[in-house]
Amino acid sequence: MAKQLLLVRHGKSDWGNLDLRDFDRPLNKRGKENAPEMAERLINRGFKIDQIVSSPAKRAKSTAKYFAEAYQIDQIQFEESIYEANTTALLKVVNGLNDAADQVVMFGHNPGFTDFANELSGADIYNIPTAGMVLISFPFDSWQMVSKGTGDLVFFDYPKNSDEI
Repeated sequence: MAKQLLLVRHGKSDWGNLDLRDFDRPLNKRGKENAPEMAERLINRGFKIDQIVSSPAKRAKSTAKYFAEAYQIDQIQFEESIYEANTTALLKVVNGLNDAADQVVMFGHNPGFTDFANELSGADIYNIPTAGMVLISFPFDSWQMVSKGTGDLVFFDYPKNSDEI
């Protein structure tokens, strides 16, 4: 079975409290509205989720929880290395995914996620906006086979994109 990786950038975060560490910044009002809306769009596309992997940073964790709720998934796997990750670190996470999961959603941050989407699929995405999602498919049975340029961009969607289905 081919593998599909959905990269989701966390929702818009709240900069109101400047004493908070970057890691602890929560979602703001818009972030809390966009995340469930994007999860809904994904359901409408008929996308199934086998596994959710997320950065443990608060804004990514909260975004992942909205998707988990929409899909009635109880478990989110938190990966420290997704936070502030570059493409090398992200590829390591992907290569380590369980092959039993064919459709994995990963929640994280820019600039790493935009770079990663472009590197995997040869896409030319300038920037994945907050709560934006990029679906990439791979013709492999194993996540270990995923490497630079082996994926195909299936779709790129984000809250202000009005062409959604």
